Amino acid sequence: MKLIILDRDGVINQDSDDFIKSPEEWKPIPGSLQAIARLNQAGYTVVVATNQSGIGRKLFDMATLNAIHQKMHTTAQQVGATIDAIFFCPHMADDNCDCRKPKPGMLQEIARRYDTNLKGVHCVGDSLRDLQAGFVLGCKPHLVLTGKGSKAQEKGGLPPGTQVHADLAAMVNQLVENSPSEFNIAI
Repeated sequence: MKLIILDRDGVINQDSDDFIKSPEEWKPIPGSLQAIARLNQAGYTVVVATNQSGIGRKLFDMATLNAIHQKMHTTAQQVGATIDAIFFCPHMADDNCDCRKPKPGMLQEIARRYDTNLKGVHCVGDSLRDLQAGFVLGCKPHLVLTGKGSKAQEKGGLPPGTQVHADLAAMVNQLVENSPSEFNIAI
């Protein structure tokens, strides 16, 4: 199985320092949903792993988070994209849970659910903590400069081998163009 793990805010949709607290505030980054469709067409299973401390902060509830994710699924499907699953951490940083990125618990749960090792799986985020969570499990880190990505790049300290891309569409273009095609036949 070809699996790819995407952060949500700042990678798929516009980010906000005030949190995405309603379906109306969820707005896709131009080209991101088409990039997910392209991943699907290339045979990738697309999974989202997202910290959602707004729940722990009581800025929104589970019903609202579900409505936001329903809008994301519906909008993605309108362009032929499928997000297979969404994993999220509802805790605040002070809760010291194992599932909040940069800790790897959420990604370990993805590995369990899909019965796979994450070594070599592409992990895309717009922050250092997104990349750290996957890197410790052997994921290939990809930073997008949308969302908080430019600040993360300026700050430095990215995991070794991190590839930097303008946005998710650019990352997917590079990934798909550099992947060996099953139709290439050596003679």
